[in-house]
Amino acid sequence: MPVSRPRATPPIAADVDSTRTMSFVNTLSGRPTSTPTERLISYDALVDWAREAGLLKADDGERLAARARRKTEDAARIVQRARDLRERLHDTFESTSQGRMPSAPTLDALGVELSRWYPHGRLVPDGDRLQWVYGGTDELERPLSEIARAAVRLVTSAALMRVRACAADDCGWWFLDETKNHSRRWCDMKICGNRDKVRRFRDRQKN
Repeated sequence: MPVSRPRATPPIAADVDSTRTMSFVNTLSGRPTSTPTERLISYDALVDWAREAGLLKADDGERLAARARRKTEDAARIVQRARDLRERLHDTFESTSQGRMPSAPTLDALGVELSRWYPHGRLVPDGDRLQWVYGGTDELERPLSEIARAAVRLVTSAALMRVRACAADDCGWWFLDETKNHSRRWCDMKICGNRDKVRRFRDRQKN
């Protein structure tokens, strides 16, 4: 009788932009606590994150930040839309990390947030390939367009079902579990993992 073997986990496509998408959702940290930390406190903060994530070049970021200072109401509106998109992605991760599909309202809300950016894109030559770039009229929206493009690549891939929440009680960051047996528990073993192990050791010492 042949021995049954576990089905191999399909490889994650190289173009899935999971790192950027989860970094974006992690701009609100400490979610399990009563005092989470908000990073997207302003348009400048949104631009800073986008530059760190490689979604904007330095000179593009400076130009957008200067424009935001002239159009403060529009900039504030875009920051709120960024937070809304982030929370829809967070809701999606919460469902899929537990092995179930998101609810219809969550999918509808996320679909609306993501689909609104594609009419603003255009194709341009990039060496021997084509690239999809922002082509909208309101340049302040460009960071959100870049974020949405990265998010679509993740949520429509097999990698979505391997997004996990950090097990640390005070973290709540999301990460991609690429271990063969899907056993990773922390966003960073050196930080949250070690801290959790120290806490559990101290608890055992008390008992």
